[in-house]
Amino acid sequence: MESTDLTSPSAAAPIGVDTAVRRVRAHLDALELPFATATVGADRAEAERTRHQIDDYVLPRLDSLDAPLLAVVGGSTGAGKSTLVNALVGHEVSRSSALRPTTRQPLLLHHPDDAHWFTGSRVLPDLARVTVHRSASAGPVEPDSQAMDTVALVAEPSLPQGIAIVDAPDIDSVADQNRALARQLLEAADLWIFTTTAHRYADAVPWELLDQAAARDITVAVVLGRVPEGAGEAIAPDLRRMLVEHGLPEAPIHVVPETRFGEDGLLPAEHVADLRAWLTSLAEDAQARSAVARRTVDGVLTQLAGRVEALAEAEHGQQETVARLAGIVADSTELAMETVHLATSDGTLLRGEVLARWQDFVGTGEFFRGLESAVGRVRDRLGALVRGRPAPPEEVEDALETGLHAVLVEAVASAVEQVERRWRSEPAGRALVEGRDLGSLPAGTSERAATLVREWQGDVLALIQEEGAGRRTRARLAAFGVNGAAVALMVISFASTAGLSGIELGIAGGAAAVGQKLLESIFGEDAVRRMARRASELLDERVRVLLEDVVGGRFLPLLRLERDAEDTAALRALVPTLRRGVAAGVDGPQPDAAPDAPPRETADAAIEEDAR
Repeated sequence: MESTDLTSPSAAAPIGVDTAVRRVRAHLDALELPFATATVGADRAEAERTRHQIDDYVLPRLDSLDAPLLAVVGGSTGAGKSTLVNALVGHEVSRSSALRPTTRQPLLLHHPDDAHWFTGSRVLPDLARVTVHRSASAGPVEPDSQAMDTVALVAEPSLPQGIAIVDAPDIDSVADQNRALARQLLEAADLWIFTTTAHRYADAVPWELLDQAAARDITVAVVLGRVPEGAGEAIAPDLRRMLVEHGLPEAPIHVVPETRFGEDGLLPAEHVADLRAWLTSLAEDAQARSAVARRTVDGVLTQLAGRVEALAEAEHGQQETVARLAGIVADSTELAMETVHLATSDGTLLRGEVLARWQDFVGTGEFFRGLESAVGRVRDRLGALVRGRPAPPEEVEDALETGLHAVLVEAVASAVEQVERRWRSEPAGRALVEGRDLGSLPAGTSERAATLVREWQGDVLALIQEEGAGRRTRARLAAFGVNGAAVALMVISFASTAGLSGIELGIAGGAAAVGQKLLESIFGEDAVRRMARRASELLDERVRVLLEDVVGGRFLPLLRLERDAEDTAALRALVPTLRRGVAAGVDGPQPDAAPDAPPRETADAAIEEDAR
């Protein structure tokens, strides 16, 4: 597997937190979670959320710690988000309605002098920018329900420079895309303005997100709206208790009483005066604004460190899955190898047709009666038998080839069937074999097995020729023939007789003994032992190549992973730097202004509205 170096040129050299984040982001681009482990769905979703978190918030904020704060107004359906935004701006800009969901396209409201921070891809790079040119009298911005992948930028002079407000979709919207976008926007925020109502402040969904806010240590302001007269004194303390229990003891609570809207359709200004003053004080105090940004980014980096550890563990789980499934292939291949080795060494192949052809070739009856004669007599009588009884060695070779071929094909078929069956017992393996015919005999196996047998027979013939190259040995070999000696060596290599019994054992063992006596008379005992061992080794080597190519070639390509354990270790090594946060140092560029380049080609789209 190829490896991508995520470490610095000097592994011991300290790196800044922004470098660590960029390396995490690069790793995420190459993160591989292709196999159906028990947690892969959650792991993939976590990886996607982490990419968004880095792109939408972490890198933009690290690159521009002095950029305006991004305050996202979020909450449940009907909690009054758009109503609150309109009140903060001082005129109707966000459409509020009884129809749900109302906010489909997020609005980003900013002071005109802060426009350059948001027209480029500094934040929310996945969302194209649609610039809305309008006046305060133009009425609410009409959301484009077909433009959920865009954010509408609205310049609002009434907002203080240094802070921008995003009106987000409902966090519990009936539309999946709305809910996902709402969470993406909240994760891109420097602070949350969380809206709820006196009747719904204890709902579960908002508190799930507030728990995430506490985990990120983000600054949160809670707006408790539609509070009946006299109920605030009872509800606010209970809400405070819940905030403390959920790790947000410092979150200010702004109570908005239930009231009639003014003639301009807005909440009375006094109901949002405290919240507006709080936002203005943050915007005008560079030190306070920086403290909020640093606190939030450090909290997010701590959360990011946990996510990185979880993703490293997920990646490790993928590697373990690959190793386990590959181990099944290796085990089945090894079992098939052992099966073939046993069949080619225990005398199994010296049954039936092979034994009959061998007996015809060597003249079994008379040969067995002469087994105890002197070696020279065996050689002489065998030569006479062969000359007088022209049973060619090719008949024995053909019988051996047929028998060995059948053993090989059966071994391959058994191996692929076993791998397919065992893979089905695991979720990841089952997903890989589904819809594929992996348990059948691979095409071309029979032809490859036949080629292997012929090539091994050539190996044995080469051994005989090499050993018989000497003058005296050549003369002895001539009395029997090179092919005959090669057949005898094949028979010896197949006849340890461990799998035979009774009469069959005597016949096969005797047949092998005839061949061994013959070859010893030609080459000597040591040479015969060496050639027989080498013939078996050559067969094993060829069988292993066949099994690994055919069985492994069918299954292992499905297990390809580019990332290896070193890549995962390099990812884990970034966690301590992330946990140190901004204190680890920011060694990347600190631009004074955001880049002007739009996030993508459609970013120059604009909605021109007539000023009224």
